[in-house]
Amino acid sequence: MKRFGMKMTVAQLAERIGAELVGNGCGQISAVGAVETADENDVTFITNNRHIPRLKKSRMGAVIVGRRIEGLAKPQLIVKNVDAALIEMLNVFAPKLKAAAEGIDPTVKVGQNVKIAKGVSVGAGVVIDDGAAIGENSVIASGCKIGENSKLGKNCRLDSNVVVYHNCVIGNNVIIQANSTIGSTGFGYSFIDGSHKLIPHNGGVVIEDFVEIGANCCVDRAKFGNTVIGAGTKIDNLVQIAHNVVIGKCCLIAGQVGISGSCKIGDGVVLAGQVGLVDNIEIGEGTMIGAQAGVMSGTAAGARLLGSPAIDIRDAMKVFGLMKRLPELAESLKQLRKRIEKLEAAKDDKK
Repeated sequence: MKRFGMKMTVAQLAERIGAELVGNGCGQISAVGAVETADENDVTFITNNRHIPRLKKSRMGAVIVGRRIEGLAKPQLIVKNVDAALIEMLNVFAPKLKAAAEGIDPTVKVGQNVKIAKGVSVGAGVVIDDGAAIGENSVIASGCKIGENSKLGKNCRLDSNVVVYHNCVIGNNVIIQANSTIGSTGFGYSFIDGSHKLIPHNGGVVIEDFVEIGANCCVDRAKFGNTVIGAGTKIDNLVQIAHNVVIGKCCLIAGQVGISGSCKIGDGVVLAGQVGLVDNIEIGEGTMIGAQAGVMSGTAAGARLLGSPAIDIRDAMKVFGLMKRLPELAESLKQLRKRIEKLEAAKDDKK
């Protein structure tokens, strides 16, 4: 396991995360590891009792748990919230990378009437077009492009090769990972006089505060008005968000999701990997949609959907259960058909 220099005793870790220490606190910890691969210099964790048997075989130096585990010889760090403690530990032992230098690289091209606030870092080869604005302490990595009149708030981070087209507004504390595109023209055509004519997309994109967008995502600009991503929403890699989509606050959208044009998604919605939404539907707040679901119509708040086409998860599980039995049912049907044919043949012989 890669080590990055930071070392703490188990007792120091316990103090750092506010844990109750059970066992010896003198061991040295320098990394976080999985139960199966952790060694004596690693702290690991479990969130489910089913992992306890593997934990007792682990070589780890300490473990973060939600309650005391009897019969475990290794030090235990007992906390109220294992996930929160794990995040803190990962931050403690994260690699210490060189911070982006404040200032503008000499290779940056800056247009007219551009406003760049104090504390900003702009990397090599960045292009900032006329009328753009960048807020305090934001970091623009190498190769990015900020289009005309687009605004970027405070404490944002755009990783390498992010493209923000014209007339987009990005709030404060937003992270956009490498190679994502904000504000590209949407996929909207009308068939006129024998060919597909592109519908102009004159609107913009609004990304609210504390949004995080993964690598290689596309957020299309609106035809009119704005495509909107609500505050606190987190988006995985390889996600497509079409024109005029409005996403609520604090949503979770996993990899390879595709959201068609003009969908409205309520607050706190969770879309698992490869979910697809048809255009012009509304997903109620708090809805959770399982992986690879194809959503063909809107949902009420709090819905739980699975399958393609997506249906209530309880019905979907029944369907999946029956699907597993299809070979057995097909064989039963085959035998039943043979019996019917014999009965029919015997009936005919008696005539």
